[in-house]
Amino acid sequence: MKSVSAPVAEFLGTFFLCFAGIAAILGATSVVGSGAGLVGIALAHGLALSVGVSAFGGVSGAHFNPAVTIGMLATRRIAAPQALVYIGAQLIGATTAAIICCAIFPDAAVAEANLGIPLPGAWASTGVVLTAEFVMTFLLMTAIYGTAVDARGQAVKIGGFGIGLTVTFNILAGGAVTGASMNPARSFGPALVQSFWDWHALYWLAPVAGAVAAALVYEHVILDRKA
Repeated sequence: MKSVSAPVAEFLGTFFLCFAGIAAILGATSVVGSGAGLVGIALAHGLALSVGVSAFGGVSGAHFNPAVTIGMLATRRIAAPQALVYIGAQLIGATTAAIICCAIFPDAAVAEANLGIPLPGAWASTGVVLTAEFVMTFLLMTAIYGTAVDARGQAVKIGGFGIGLTVTFNILAGGAVTGASMNPARSFGPALVQSFWDWHALYWLAPVAGAVAAALVYEHVILDRKA
């Protein structure tokens, strides 16, 4: 049963994040009018991720993000076959969340927000998207390593809180720039449901590069292997 529990946890944790995030964005449209704004959207993502990490960190490691899984693969903290299973579960979780949000919210809200697909501002260039998503995912992966992988950070017992807050402040900082995805699954689910693939490759490339870079830096420069 253990071989099933980890991918189920990855599915559920990714669903937590994507359902909360997409629903908050759709709720903030003029059609629904929740008034949440960028702060509410950032909090929805961050709080959902905090709960997911706290609930499932002991089951699967709480990746909930293909970029995080690939970063852990780069530092040999997960084997390739398990990484593929994790990524599959994450993409299915994100897609399921997008489908359910489509069913809950009015079509006009879905159309207005394009189902909450993280997209760049009209002025943002390819270089801006790559740089911003790389930096934000680098910070996220560093927070994951520092609070959930490093034994010194584990002792503080704020993994879920710290990781969720990192997503929150990244969305506040970069949401208006790129949509602040930091997570290929978060981009993939609504893009698949909407059949909207503009910019999509960048939302895989930059987060994966940022996560791998952060994982390698923390693993080989910061981590105390004697801890």
